[in-house]
Amino acid sequence: MAKLYFYYASMNAGKSSHLLQADFNYRERGMRTMLWTAALDSRSQGMVRSRIGLESEAHKFTPETDLWAVVSAAHKVEPLDCVLVDEAQFLTAEQVWQLARLADEGGIPVLCYGLRTDFQGALFPGSAVLLGIADALVELKAVCHCGRKATMNLRVDESGAAVRQGQQTEIGGNDRYVALCRKHFSEALNG
Repeated sequence: MAKLYFYYASMNAGKSSHLLQADFNYRERGMRTMLWTAALDSRSQGMVRSRIGLESEAHKFTPETDLWAVVSAAHKVEPLDCVLVDEAQFLTAEQVWQLARLADEGGIPVLCYGLRTDFQGALFPGSAVLLGIADALVELKAVCHCGRKATMNLRVDESGAAVRQGQQTEIGGNDRYVALCRKHFSEALNG
């Protein structure tokens, strides 16, 4: 039976490289996959890219993308063995349910990778639904500068100071975000 998986972590935990490794494993065995990433992430330009230099082309989803319809149509032409979604925190609730339907009715395993929380510690909408309905939840680990598990994403400004207010989504990498344990995240926000 196919399942819906959610691999979640803070920034810099290797989510994209893990996704690309899973994709490679399927393809190495002659299986067909379909990769997706958020169109919102202008840095990706239709690619899943990892910080360690791995990359692969991907379809881009927007909030309007009907993942059930697009993937089902492709699956009818040439059967898919797995669907992999990067930046899953940007999925809408409806899209997460579409992915669940692909697993349940389409028989296609769906592996989603994304952030659990934003820079204020709040759940992203897509992540909230994935945490609620995924068949399997897998936490990938990042490390805080103190050596503890990093679970939070601190947004910083150009000078490295903590940002406390703003839009939930602001695209950036190491220049805008720092993965921290909850203790150091709280200290940075309240300091």
